[in-house]
Amino acid sequence: MLRKRFVVAAASAAAGLVVLSACSGGTEAAAPAVAPAAAVAGAGGNAPAAKGETKVAVAEAGELGQVLVDKDGFTLYRFDKDSAKPPKSNCDGDCAKAWPPMLADGEVQIEGVDQALVGELTRADGRKQVTVGGWALYRYAKDAKAGEVKGQGVGSTWYAANAKGAKAGQAAKEAKEAPAAEKADGAKKLVATEVDGIGPAIVDQEGFTLYMFTKDKKNKQPTCNGDCAKTWPPMLAEGDVQLEGIDSKLLGTVKRADGTTQVTVGGWAVYRYAKDANAGEANGHGVGGTWFVIEPAGCKSTAPVKNKAAQSGNASPKKEEGAPAGSGGSEYGY
Repeated sequence: MLRKRFVVAAASAAAGLVVLSACSGGTEAAAPAVAPAAAVAGAGGNAPAAKGETKVAVAEAGELGQVLVDKDGFTLYRFDKDSAKPPKSNCDGDCAKAWPPMLADGEVQIEGVDQALVGELTRADGRKQVTVGGWALYRYAKDAKAGEVKGQGVGSTWYAANAKGAKAGQAAKEAKEAPAAEKADGAKKLVATEVDGIGPAIVDQEGFTLYMFTKDKKNKQPTCNGDCAKTWPPMLAEGDVQLEGIDSKLLGTVKRADGTTQVTVGGWAVYRYAKDANAGEANGHGVGGTWFVIEPAGCKSTAPVKNKAAQSGNASPKKEEGAPAGSGGSEYGY
């Protein structure tokens, strides 16, 4: 927690840019439409924080939705190569020139952000940097004026931060709100994002978490068939497979026993979990000690398994009718 004094300012609205009181939720990406710079300055029409003070506010940034901004209305970003638990910045030297850290100088004003989420970390040079949700905050040197978001998606590691410290315009939300026609054409999408309680993960075009099965073998025919595939539906390569934040070199396909083609990432066949009822859930992580969330790098997530019973194979003591003989049901998530 910050040892500095926090000042919680009243939120107000300005033309084209609204500072909100409630929380929500490489190549350089093109900046989405944003409010005019004049509207953004001062983050919501309030007088800018005095020199030597730090301000963290929430504003609307076009297609990205809510983003964090500083006292001058400039977008604040987070870096995927940093750590939130524990909070740690890995951007120093030339990196810090391109991405100036938001330093905790003087009073820290908070507007539209839960004070409990705001903290600080100590950088390698000893200076204090502001964090939200454990993630260090930065500006982008190429954002020339307030309201720009030129840093969004740079290197597939830099993203505007939202009021919870997560990535603005969360992939799950964007996918869930995709037009029905886009979902109906058979196109599949793999998106690198962060899942609550897990960290780095891949979700599909509807925002559902994707998994790998450790009893499969890389680039070999998947071993989850029949009843297993009902519980763990394979992601089939139907139509185009689009990528967001994932290295295209990791994408592949493999033939299944029934002749269909399944998507692979890093050689591992990719599945959904039937017991994930909503986008962003990760109920399958650790099931049977063989099913794990798959990370954007194509490897098994090492996030702690919350459901220890599932990990040990005791998630459901009764095997469902029709479960494969000798399976015990547990490794398939019955």
